[in-house]
Amino acid sequence: MQEREITINDVEPIDLLGVNNEKLKYILDKFPKVKVVSRGRKLMISGESQALDHFEEKIQVMLVHINKYNKLTEGDIDSILENEGQESVRDGSGDEVLVFGNNGLKVTARTLNQRRLVEASNKNDMVFAVGPAGTGKTYTAVALAVRALKNKEVRKIILTRPAVEAGENLGFLPGDLKEKLDPYLQPLYDALRDMIPPEKLAAFIEQGTIQIAPLAFMRGRTLDHAFVILDEAQNTTESQIKMFLTRMGKSARFILTGDPSQVDLPRNQKSGLVKALDVLRDVEGISIIRLSENDVIRHKLVKRIISAFKEEENKNETKK
Repeated sequence: MQEREITINDVEPIDLLGVNNEKLKYILDKFPKVKVVSRGRKLMISGESQALDHFEEKIQVMLVHINKYNKLTEGDIDSILENEGQESVRDGSGDEVLVFGNNGLKVTARTLNQRRLVEASNKNDMVFAVGPAGTGKTYTAVALAVRALKNKEVRKIILTRPAVEAGENLGFLPGDLKEKLDPYLQPLYDALRDMIPPEKLAAFIEQGTIQIAPLAFMRGRTLDHAFVILDEAQNTTESQIKMFLTRMGKSARFILTGDPSQVDLPRNQKSGLVKALDVLRDVEGISIIRLSENDVIRHKLVKRIISAFKEEENKNETKK
């Protein structure tokens, strides 16, 4: 007879054990030779060595399953106990599921260029994703970051964007600095809320595992063992984007997203994103993915609006 201890990491114990240990009781029905006492995040197990090895192995697979899919049903338990591993889960279209989000949400790359963005991020440590609004640049990038965190490829996620007003004055907004800046970071919060349970997201933010901050807060830092996303990069100046790119640590992965057609900088300032796309286009290890109106996944009118503005710009260029 042996005794061991299993620590429940990365997930809430209730997700594994169930309300009033209902899931644990279901699991133990399959392991009659193992005795378990649960204490918070600890499972005290006792039994013969071989039975404990098998039980511990399956519990670890279940923890990975919960971390990846945000759920563990009796059917999932049966499948894990019957099989010697987990197959990669894909949605009905055959596209790889990047993240299993909340309420059964499956986050996938939904267009050709989104799939190219995923492939580029898998192969390169720095990727630029540029294109018009509604093409899923930021959402796909956040999904890739969450996947990397769940797979323990990185230790933290850092999300940042420049605090540039789109025709509004930041100084007139009410509240302290954080309250003034949070609206600019809201799209990043929205994407994270789709993909990570609320309690877990709050804990990640409190622990610093997920950091969301304006670009100015990146100065002087070395960003290592992190998946870093710079959103709205078209609103960086040339000096800002150079500062950001040189924050990259040895084990970091960067994605920069932006729409060069929606620059909100003062007229006398050039977009750092436009400059970087030109200067870095042939640098090995950097990939540039260009999305178009064909990748728009918002309301059908968004695609028509983008096309109309693009047509008008082409007419103006022709007149010039």
